[in-house]
Amino acid sequence: MGKLSTHVLDDGEKLIKTLRTNADGRTDQPLLDATAIEVGAYELLFFVGEYFQARGVALPDPRFLDIVPVRFGIADAAANYHVPLLVSPWAYSTYRGS
Repeated sequence: MGKLSTHVLDDGEKLIKTLRTNADGRTDQPLLDATAIEVGAYELLFFVGEYFQARGVALPDPRFLDIVPVRFGIADAAANYHVPLLVSPWAYSTYRGS
């Protein structure tokens, strides 16, 4: 049974789900479970500017990073896809995790 998770979901056309990550930076449940995951293109939007501002980080105006989009494809709906975002106020990276 496949699933999609992240270490937040909008497919560009239709909002699927809005979640807030917990203290560990994870969602408490998968974004999509085996009954909802489908082959297709997806986009995660990470509101990192709000995150850092809420934590009192001194940010320029405008923020260097505000909303980080991560666009990816799911080719196998039976597989697990984990899409973490490693982020600072000045840089980010992502990858397909396990």
